[in-house]
Amino acid sequence: MGRAGETPSPEPKLDPHRKKLMLCVWWDLEGVIYWELLDSKTALTAAVYSQQLNRLAGAVRTKRPSKTKVIIQHDNARPHIAKLTKAKIQELGWEILPHSAYSPDLALPDYHLFRDLQSNLNELHFENDEEAKKWLRTYFDQKPRIFFDRGIRSLLTK
Repeated sequence: MGRAGETPSPEPKLDPHRKKLMLCVWWDLEGVIYWELLDSKTALTAAVYSQQLNRLAGAVRTKRPSKTKVIIQHDNARPHIAKLTKAKIQELGWEILPHSAYSPDLALPDYHLFRDLQSNLNELHFENDEEAKKWLRTYFDQKPRIFFDRGIRSLLTK
């Protein structure tokens, strides 16, 4: 507070219209297999999700070449349960690990990852998408394998 008669100094306010990004990430016992950011202009539709699954399939072939069976778990969001998505998963020869139909939460392993990610992101602000991507690459690369292993194995104890 200033003195009477003084002009108050301006205080910068956070931009209420800051750009938001959606992180889409797929991971297993060993770590992150594939991730991408969607900007706020891109809606996650079944078509977009199916394209992501194609890119994920390529990443699985590259990063996990010895994998002969892929089991995917995702929540029950519309793009994840759409006919197009189910057809894509069948085309890829993957299996779906069911998620509780009435669960209000993320899939359990996602909760493990996103809770930790959120605690590391608190108070961070990125100037652009590239800065956010760089931070995420570093975050994922520095996570030890045991972190991901625990997240997947938590499914067995719930």
